[in-house]
Amino acid sequence: MNSTERITVRLPSDKAELMQKLIDKGEYSNVSDIIREALDEFLKTRFPSGNVDRVTVELPKAKVIELESLVQDGDSVSLDDAIRNAVREYTRARIRSCD
Repeated sequence: MNSTERITVRLPSDKAELMQKLIDKGEYSNVSDIIREALDEFLKTRFPSGNVDRVTVELPKAKVIELESLVQDGDSVSLDDAIRNAVREYTRARIRSCD
């Protein structure tokens, strides 16, 4: 088993309350699980694996709903996959229009 370390973190009360709401909704078992997941995501953006650069994109909710419908229809396997496909097609179209 991997060794672990205890780390103490001070957070604003409003953030602690939001985390407690996630626990109350049953999305997480405890605060440690939330922080571990958040830290894992943070570290993936700072230390991507292989030949991958991670990019964070903020989209209007309407566009996210459109992309989620592609996943539900089976056109993409995940939201990330739908976004990658959209960017790939946009890039191809732009390159073609420059030729």
